[in-house]
Amino acid sequence: MDFEYLIVGAGFSGAVLAERIASQSNKKIMVIEKRDHVGGNCYDKKDKNDILVHKYGPHIFHTDCKEVWDYLSRFTEWIPYQHKVLGFIDGRKVTLPFNLNTLHELIPERLVERLERKLINNFGFNNKIPILEFKKIKDEDLKFLADFIYEKIFLHYTEKQWGLKPEEIESSVTARVPVVISYDDRYFHDRYQGIPKLGYTKLFEKMLQNPNIELLLGKDFKNIRRKLKVKKIFYTGAIDSFFNYQYGKLAYRCVDIDFQSKPIENYQPAAVVNYPNDYDYTRITEFKKFTSNKSQNTTIGVEYPGNKGFMAWPVLNEKNKKIFREYWKEAEKLKSENIYFIGRLAEYKYYDMDDAIANALKIFKCAEYD
Repeated sequence: MDFEYLIVGAGFSGAVLAERIASQSNKKIMVIEKRDHVGGNCYDKKDKNDILVHKYGPHIFHTDCKEVWDYLSRFTEWIPYQHKVLGFIDGRKVTLPFNLNTLHELIPERLVERLERKLINNFGFNNKIPILEFKKIKDEDLKFLADFIYEKIFLHYTEKQWGLKPEEIESSVTARVPVVISYDDRYFHDRYQGIPKLGYTKLFEKMLQNPNIELLLGKDFKNIRRKLKVKKIFYTGAIDSFFNYQYGKLAYRCVDIDFQSKPIENYQPAAVVNYPNDYDYTRITEFKKFTSNKSQNTTIGVEYPGNKGFMAWPVLNEKNKKIFREYWKEAEKLKSENIYFIGRLAEYKYYDMDDAIANALKIFKCAEYD
């Protein structure tokens, strides 16, 4: 088969772009994936307990974008799922992100009424405040609360995950888990939330099941690049790797997961429990709770931070952003050769799943397919 397009990477950015070009423009596409599976970090599979396990950590799909939800719904049915997270703080499992429920769970009752009233008066009910903004408050009572939340929930968890203090990474990252002034204890508040009924891997396989698409797994783009003649290349891999690290390596938060099978029906009270302060691990996921699996055993994933494991998220500080800008200048030059960079690794952005999909849909709409 002769190919007009080459897409490097079979995560959401690459798979969405491949599906759109193949189905809407009737072009021949080769998709090359370095790993031995599709789905990128969303890859899942059933284990010996018949439990669908997310190999690279829990992925809960959530979005406010109807276009993205409707698009993905072409390739999967959904298990309705509202994600709720607990945090192990001061020896108790309490609600996260910090909200009015958590206030009652952690703060002495004699203080709660005054603090709750001041939170609502200062920020409004049902609003969200990034912790670094909250810490700027002048009111002594709320300053005490902001410092308490910062110390118990954000500081040590961020140091464990990123090796940095919250102030040392881009504020948009810490703002992703705000303080919530309401009793809504869901982790996400998006309009659409769910887990693919048959899993993410089946979703990707259906997306790429098109006669115009040839999928090549377990192959490094660098090793076969010169052998391929195509009109356009869309690259979704790590941008520093593409340019052979000529400006240095970009840093990523890495995650190592210890999967354990337990001969019990339930291990913990929620699908995810975070450990901001205690223990070396950052969180434990019990995967059967995503799909209400009835297995008499259970499977957990204990997540450890560090330099081992897989690349999870870019470390968006000034040092790395400066390095990235040099790579992006090189990437811009390659547009004249019809080579384009798209996605979390290629754009060095903190994309959620729905952001990556929306971005790929936008690029498809804007591109020309001659």
